[in-house]
Amino acid sequence: MNDLTVKILNRLSSGNDFLSGESLCHEFGITRSAVWKHIGLLRAEGYQIDAVTGRGYHLSALTGRPVEAEVRPFLTGERFGKKIIYHPVTGSTNIQAKALAGEGAPEGSVVVADSQNGGRGRMGRIWVSPPGVNLYFSLILRPEVPSIRVPQLTLLVAVAIHRALCVLSPALLPMIKWPNDLLVKGKKLCGVLCEMQSEPEMTHFVVVGIGINVNQTKMPPEIEERATSLFLESGQFFSRPELLAFVLNHLEPLYNEWLLHDDLGFILPYLEKYSLLQSKEVSIDQRNRNLSGTVVGIARGGELKLLCADGQTILVSSGEAHLRKEIS
Repeated sequence: MNDLTVKILNRLSSGNDFLSGESLCHEFGITRSAVWKHIGLLRAEGYQIDAVTGRGYHLSALTGRPVEAEVRPFLTGERFGKKIIYHPVTGSTNIQAKALAGEGAPEGSVVVADSQNGGRGRMGRIWVSPPGVNLYFSLILRPEVPSIRVPQLTLLVAVAIHRALCVLSPALLPMIKWPNDLLVKGKKLCGVLCEMQSEPEMTHFVVVGIGINVNQTKMPPEIEERATSLFLESGQFFSRPELLAFVLNHLEPLYNEWLLHDDLGFILPYLEKYSLLQSKEVSIDQRNRNLSGTVVGIARGGELKLLCADGQTILVSSGEAHLRKEIS
């Protein structure tokens, strides 16, 4: 859809009453035939729009795509999601968001795609991104904090997603796996990838990439043993626009509070309560070494507290954690 078609969709979705063709002509400076052309384009996209002589146009059914017009009714925050750029398909929402951030896009802007052909997670892994079923989006943040604090955002975002999921599906019981995943029954449901442009004492911007498996009814054979979706776990289909809005609604106040603190201390009880690794024996793969021990908590800076066999407790700031039973 072109920009004007999107604007007309947003206008139609902003109220429940009919909107006259004349008012659309005046608002957007176009002819009646042009209005009709854009209505046709929207219908071709799957929107049900009623046209009644003397009354105008009424949007009677949405598509379920996470576009701005369908997300906006669920938003409650002040900044996050006020600007949503939707792509039917893109290489990576993070790449798109980084380009927009570099051009000055405001904090809270979101890039969302129906499908990605170059999606990736941590450590360069491919994130499987089929169309029409899941949620792939990136949020632009501009925190005025030293760059050393930015890695804390991954866990902050995980908490926001966890809270949103618990509201939408109370029986789901997801767990947060340090540093950036949410799992259900040991299978990955969601991943978070933060990328930043910064200097040591100043963060220019952060792009938070989030992938949530939502309505996927079957996983590819190569990942079906370790990945799942909201549908596979609940047997229910979920509104992607609503889920996107709920994540943003939970994240914005958390982010605002984080900016007022020096670390994650204010949400540590929540993180530890829902930590998949808490009190578990783990092995952590880092680039040049492997660590093992028992997880005894999460530090205020977001590091994993690991009790080693020699009795020493160390702070682990990065790495891929595996439950010992996963590698035995």
